Amino acid sequence: MMDWTDRHCRFFLRQLSPHAVLYTEMITAAALVHGNRAALLGFDSAEHPVALQLGGSDPHLLAQAAEYGAAEGYDEINLNVGCPSDRVQSGAFGACLMAKPRLVADCVAAMNARVSIPVTVKVRIGIEEGAGAVQRGVEYTLRDYERLHEFVTLVAAAGCDIFAIHARKAVLTGLSPKENREVPPLRYDIVRQLKRDLPRLTIVANGGVRSFEQVEALLADVDGVMIGREAYHNPYLLAQLEAGLFPSAGWSAPSRLEVLERFTAYAEGELSNGHTLAAMTRHILGLFSGSAGARSWRRYFSESSRQSGAGIEVLRRACEMLRRQEAA
Repeated sequence: MMDWTDRHCRFFLRQLSPHAVLYTEMITAAALVHGNRAALLGFDSAEHPVALQLGGSDPHLLAQAAEYGAAEGYDEINLNVGCPSDRVQSGAFGACLMAKPRLVADCVAAMNARVSIPVTVKVRIGIEEGAGAVQRGVEYTLRDYERLHEFVTLVAAAGCDIFAIHARKAVLTGLSPKENREVPPLRYDIVRQLKRDLPRLTIVANGGVRSFEQVEALLADVDGVMIGREAYHNPYLLAQLEAGLFPSAGWSAPSRLEVLERFTAYAEGELSNGHTLAAMTRHILGLFSGSAGARSWRRYFSESSRQSGAGIEVLRRACEMLRRQEAA
């Protein structure tokens, strides 16, 4: 979810689910240690519970970055050992680190030594690289599972109790990041098996989840479900999950107008802090998914937000149009 789940996106998604844990896009430890920490770590208090997702392979840098995140008020530090993109591999982090379980364990131990909040790990069910990687990526052998079990066991011994498991292999050579989300088959059975074999650990299933029914079925066997792109493109799925999984909380899903009004108030403050309207409205296009005129709404925000001098009136006008539409 790099370049997607920034602070504006997370504030928007929080309006649709009070309980979901929100994750930042992956931020490199080096960027936090040497870059503009205020810009990289800033978030709205409404986002809680929110996890800082880090990328890196240097235990010292990761420990320092985790300490910065904890001091900023994040509820969790998550180490990404699942992203297969080329730019992540070139930095020696992401899914390629599955081949170095001892190093990952050292990174987790170093972070745990510096923070009191949970340190968690996001990982794939396996990796493939080199000649024949694509062909092997569609298979899953007993040795693949043994490597996954060994990896998780070793990292757990370093102090990680929570693992988000993307139920696909990562093919490090021969597939694009998009293909890595489509070509290797989903193997939820592997995630379920890992939970059965390591019952004391909190195992969260991830990958390809698109419906309430899928979430319900997975929660019968694992401890949680992580949703990425579907939550972005169809955010009302989060509201459906909130209502279905927490029925006693007395919460009801807000209307699209209510969400848009709250986001308008938020955007007004962010505009005064120097953020651009287009940087914010690009995240709310999925709000109208499945509704009448969804394409027109997406076009309105895409075009209006990019006009020179576009300001809060774009959102206020949209609220007024939506009021008239809901009253009709």
